[in-house]
Amino acid sequence: MTTADYIALAFFACVWMGYSRLLHGRTFFGRTSLTHAMTERRREWIYNSLRRDLKMIDTQIMAGLQNGTAFFASTSIFAIGSCFALLGATEKVDAVFADLPFVFHGGHAVFEMKVGGLAALFGYAFFKFGWSYRLFNYCTILFGSIPMMRDTERDVIAAERAAERVIRMNVIAGSNFNEGLRAIFLSIGYLGWFINPYVFMLTTAIVIVVLTRRQFFSQARLAIMDTGPPSNLHLSAIRRDMPSSGGNDLSEGL
Repeated sequence: MTTADYIALAFFACVWMGYSRLLHGRTFFGRTSLTHAMTERRREWIYNSLRRDLKMIDTQIMAGLQNGTAFFASTSIFAIGSCFALLGATEKVDAVFADLPFVFHGGHAVFEMKVGGLAALFGYAFFKFGWSYRLFNYCTILFGSIPMMRDTERDVIAAERAAERVIRMNVIAGSNFNEGLRAIFLSIGYLGWFINPYVFMLTTAIVIVVLTRRQFFSQARLAIMDTGPPSNLHLSAIRRDMPSSGGNDLSEGL
């Protein structure tokens, strides 16, 4: 490995840790991150479930979260297997890279080390997804302890404590899922290392810029932020003391 390789690898690690610390903060240039905004939406969802006895919607949401986590965990396992298969074809792949322009040929040992690092990335992602899946399972069990409406009205404090347990577990599970997904995204930038260390730093920077934009400057963030209602609402209040217009239209047609 050359000095540029070590610098690129250190750049990759520093950018990853720096971005993670950035998301653990509350704001960036006065903007709340998409992750923190979704934490508040999770809280609203769980507290909203205290106001209804029919909780099939909530269980379906929990099942969807678990299924998504299981999908990415399985994908990480397949990616790890692909990395080991790539190690078995080192000579063929290395021969292809040796003939390509702008590719720094470092030999078999360097190539195998890069593939091992890529496998380690996917392994990290798998452990995060696996732990997230288990926490979502715990969250489902804790959700079963949320009381019905009549019991909530009798003991509001106990109901809120049960809801807070579910919220905390759900947030931790979502945080682990996000960390695993971040490793998957950064693995795209890591692929630039197979070309040369300068492309490695460039692709890593591009991935971080894209992730930062989605967290702090995207339309998805604006969609879930608390904003005032639009002026051109299509819904109007329905007065219970007035008959519906549908019945009048029907009588006039007859």
